[in-house]
Amino acid sequence: MNRFHVHLNVSNLDDSIRFYSQLFATAPAVVKGDYAKWMLEDPRVNFAISTTGRTPGIDHLGIQVDSGEELASLGQRLDAAGSTVVPEPDATCCYARSDKMWTEDPQGTRWETFHTFGDAVTYYAADNACSNDGAACSPGPAVAQANAERAGGCCVPASGCC
Repeated sequence: MNRFHVHLNVSNLDDSIRFYSQLFATAPAVVKGDYAKWMLEDPRVNFAISTTGRTPGIDHLGIQVDSGEELASLGQRLDAAGSTVVPEPDATCCYARSDKMWTEDPQGTRWETFHTFGDAVTYYAADNACSNDGAACSPGPAVAQANAERAGGCCVPASGCC
């Protein structure tokens, strides 16, 4: 089953953890020095906050899937929607290891689709091309463009379209 994902940049992690813990009536499932995440069932959402350097507010939205096959299917739907889809296989981000695909909607809102398959001990991998901005792991415009060019504009891993 898919899970909606929201990632917010916050200015004060402790204050935000207190606020969202009250709002969601539960403590976060993950707390680090710069990050917290709630894996809620009602509503079914992966809600994350971080203090990693960007202006407070919505960083990106996304959909978390349960398998690589579901990620490939979602990638095909994103590709059909007409935006550039940027793959990020075996990413270390937000204290997790995931295969990801990034895109932007027509308004420029960044969307992350991902399948998480393990934990990580760091927020992001230092050698991860998407982490060059030091904030949430979504690729910046230059990295997204370079990745799209390397993939020939068709960036849906395991879909057979590339």
